Amino acid sequence: MATNIGIMDSAYFVGRNEILNWINNLLQLNLSRIEDAASGAVQCQMMDVTHQGVVPMHKVNFDAKTEYDKIQNYKVLQDVFNKLKIDKHIEVSRLVKGRPLDNLEFLQWLKRYCDSINGGIMNENYNPVERRVKVGKDRSSLKKSKSLQTNIMNNSGSGNTLGPNRTSVAKPFRSSGGAGGDNSSAEIQTLSKEITDLKFTVDRLEKERDFYFAKLRDVEIICQTPEVEDIPVTVAIKKILYATDAKESALDEAQDYLNQAMNVEEAQDYPSQTMNAVEAEAEIEVDSQN
Repeated sequence: MATNIGIMDSAYFVGRNEILNWINNLLQLNLSRIEDAASGAVQCQMMDVTHQGVVPMHKVNFDAKTEYDKIQNYKVLQDVFNKLKIDKHIEVSRLVKGRPLDNLEFLQWLKRYCDSINGGIMNENYNPVERRVKVGKDRSSLKKSKSLQTNIMNNSGSGNTLGPNRTSVAKPFRSSGGAGGDNSSAEIQTLSKEITDLKFTVDRLEKERDFYFAKLRDVEIICQTPEVEDIPVTVAIKKILYATDAKESALDEAQDYLNQAMNVEEAQDYPSQTMNAVEAEAEIEVDSQN
């Protein structure tokens, strides 16, 4: 089960067009950009396809536009991951921004996971369109019920009801100016500066990530060259690149493999070296006799 795959795994080299075709064909949608799936609803339905009956689809909002609504969808998705014991943390704050790279990486992981469960084959009885329509109706009914309940509570409250002999009196508005206003303004400026600094840090880290990712990709391409892909050094490098356990270093395993390969090579070369030495001594002896 592909719950934890390395950054150099082939799953992360699936192109955005293939990802979009996968989503559109499986869920009968018409997405044209990776960012169109940033609301989290698509991911929830993909898990609903893979694990039918596990995802509470009535909580999924396919019309989510605000960050708040999108976050609610990702909460549903994270709960499903926890329920299925899937060790995958969702970077919600980055996904809801609609950044293409972040959403692409998450969808690449999701495709690898879904393919590992059912081979990418959807249950014949699953109708994605009907499933979304039913979810929309359930959410609409739930909203109407909540709205009706709110109106009843408001109308029954004595503080909000005006009887025939009661008069609504507007309370005077009191400004919170003075020292309180100055403190609030200063606090807003401080928080704004912190946000700007954090955005700068995030951008810098993303550039560094992309830079080193490109370097690793170049190394992988060289390691896949037919002339060198099977030599011990290349195999050892690929063991490090394709390591799936982020908590442990693959360097020790790679070094052990390299040492074993070198010992085998030396053992294979030893007989030929001995034979060459014997032949050289025989030639010297013949020369001395002549």
